[in-house]
Amino acid sequence: MRNEFNRRDFLKKTSAAAIATMAAGAPFASLLSSCGGKQTLASTADTVILLYMAGGMAHTETFDPKRFTPFTKGMQSNEVLSTFSSVPTILDGIHFSEGLQSIGKIMDKGTLIRSYVAADLGHILHTRHQYHWHTCYEPPQSVVVPHMGSWIAKELGSMNPVIPPFINIGQRFTVGEGEELKAFHSAGFLGSEFGPFLIPDPSAGLDSVRPPVGMSIKRFEGRNQLYENLIKESAMGEYGSDFQKESLKRSMEQAYILLNSPEAKAFDLRQEPKKSYDKYNTGKFGLGCLMARRLVDQGARFISVTTEYEPFFGWDTHDNGHTRLKDMKKLIDSPIAQLIKDLDESGKLERTMVIVASEFSRDMMMEGRPGAKVQDQVDVPDIIEDMKNYGMHRHFTDGGSMLMFGGGIKRGSVYGKTADERPCKTIEKPIKIDSVHQTMYHALGIGADTNYEIEQRPFYTTPDGKGKAEMELLIG
Repeated sequence: MRNEFNRRDFLKKTSAAAIATMAAGAPFASLLSSCGGKQTLASTADTVILLYMAGGMAHTETFDPKRFTPFTKGMQSNEVLSTFSSVPTILDGIHFSEGLQSIGKIMDKGTLIRSYVAADLGHILHTRHQYHWHTCYEPPQSVVVPHMGSWIAKELGSMNPVIPPFINIGQRFTVGEGEELKAFHSAGFLGSEFGPFLIPDPSAGLDSVRPPVGMSIKRFEGRNQLYENLIKESAMGEYGSDFQKESLKRSMEQAYILLNSPEAKAFDLRQEPKKSYDKYNTGKFGLGCLMARRLVDQGARFISVTTEYEPFFGWDTHDNGHTRLKDMKKLIDSPIAQLIKDLDESGKLERTMVIVASEFSRDMMMEGRPGAKVQDQVDVPDIIEDMKNYGMHRHFTDGGSMLMFGGGIKRGSVYGKTADERPCKTIEKPIKIDSVHQTMYHALGIGADTNYEIEQRPFYTTPDGKGKAEMELLIG
C-alpha cells in the first residue's frame, strides 16, 4: 500500500540532515545567531497543548459530518459521504459526527475550523505530511528543522526552570517508520536543550524522569558525570561545535535537576484523585491529556499529546474505517472535553492554547485532491458487500477540520466551510499550515520575522517568514 522507494528516500535524506548537525563542517551549529529585528507583540497565550490525531482523521466522520448513509450490503461506494449520523453541538446549527458528543458540548469555549488544506507533497506518506505539519517546512531540508515546540522553547524559555519547556507524550519510536518520526521530533539547529522531553507512555511517566530500576541515585550521578566527560573527549568533542556540546550538556543538566525535584510528581498520575483520573482514563491518549493538564499547572510551555502514529493503526484507516473510528472516538471524546473544562474552570484556559489537528483528512473515493490526484493506496470496490470496506480509507488533502481553544482564540466560532457533496473540499476561507503556525506564534507574542542565521541565510519560523496569522481566529 505504500511507496517504499519514497519512504526510504525520505528517510535517507532526513537522516543525512540529522547527521550533518553532529559532523565536522556543519558551520551553522556554531554560528547560530539571531538576525534582523524582531517584532514585539502583546501575547494572549503562555502555553500550547497540541492534541495530535496522527494518521489522518476524516473530517466527514468527525467535526464536519455530511449526509449519512447507513451500511447495507450492495450499497454503492460513491454514495457514501459519512458513515455516522450527525449529532447537535452546543452551537446552534453546528453538528458533529456521532461519538463526539462530549466535545460538542464544550465548543462554546473554542473555534471550529472546517477548511484546513494540506500541502501537495507528491506521493502521500504520513510521516512526510507530519514533518510538514510539525515544522512548517516540506521535507527534505538541508538542515534539521526545529519542531514548533522547539521554536517556542527557544523564544520563550521555561516558565518553571525545573520543567522541560517542550514535552512530547504518547509517541514511540520503536514502531513502523520510527526513524522518519524522529526526523521532526527535534530541536534541529536550535540545540538539544530545546528538543522534546519524551514520555512514550503517560501511565509510566515518572519512570521517564527516574534512574532505571536498580540504579541508585549515586550511580546515576556517576553515569551523568561520565557522559559529560565523553562529550568533551570523544568524537563528539573532536568534531562537534562548542554550541552543540554546550546545548547537549544543558539538556542533560535540566533532566538531572528534574529528577531530584518535587515537580517530578507532575509526571506521576498516581498522584491524581481517582475521580479525576477515571474521567481521563480511556487509554494512553486520555492519560496523556491528564498529564498535560498537570504539566500546565507546573509551568510547561509546549506539550504535545498524540494518539500515536503507527502504520495501519489508529486513525490510519486503510480498512474497517467505520469500526475503527468508533474506537478512536471513545479514546478522544471524553479526555479532550474534560481537559478543556478543567482548564477553563481553573482559569488556565485563558492563557493556554489547545489545538486538535491531524495531518490530512480521508475520503472513500478520492486519493489526494481534485486536480492533484495521486496513486490510490487502497482498493475500494464499486459495490460494498463487506463491512470492512465501509469507511473513509483513502487520503484526502483538500479539506479538513481542526479545533482551537483558549489563549486568545475566539469562543463559539466557526471558520471556513467544505462542500456538502463529493469531493468535500474546502470552498470558503482555506487555511494552510503556515497560517496555523503563525496564528499560534502571534498569540504567544512571537513575530513572523523571528529567524536565525543558518548557513549564512536567515531561517524563519515559517518558510521565508511569510506565514501570516489568521486574525479572524483571535479575539480582538
